[in-house]
Amino acid sequence: MDLAFKERILDFALRTIRIAAALPKDAAGLVIARQLVRSGTSVGANIAEAEAAFSVKEWLYCMNIAKKEAKETYYWITLIKRGRMVPATTLKNIEPELDEIIGILTKSVKTAQTKGQI
Repeated sequence: MDLAFKERILDFALRTIRIAAALPKDAAGLVIARQLVRSGTSVGANIAEAEAAFSVKEWLYCMNIAKKEAKETYYWITLIKRGRMVPATTLKNIEPELDEIIGILTKSVKTAQTKGQI
């Protein structure tokens, strides 16, 4: 992964943390905030782990986990949006950003699988 994508993933993780901080402090808000932070920050953590992979198989595993975490983050964002749990401006453009991140991860995995290399 190139440096620009890594920076983008870090910015995305920070954004999920800020969204979580804006959630209500009631029981539901706290549970959702925890899940959002966990999945939203896990995307980048798994990409970093993939970069230290010893094999293509390990790299693919880590990248697929990153993609899975991105999709879970999408779920939490959708729930927050539908529940109107934060102002709409807080979520501005996050869904298209997630779509792009998931697309990049999907393409990276498919390319590696096709070529049999990282």
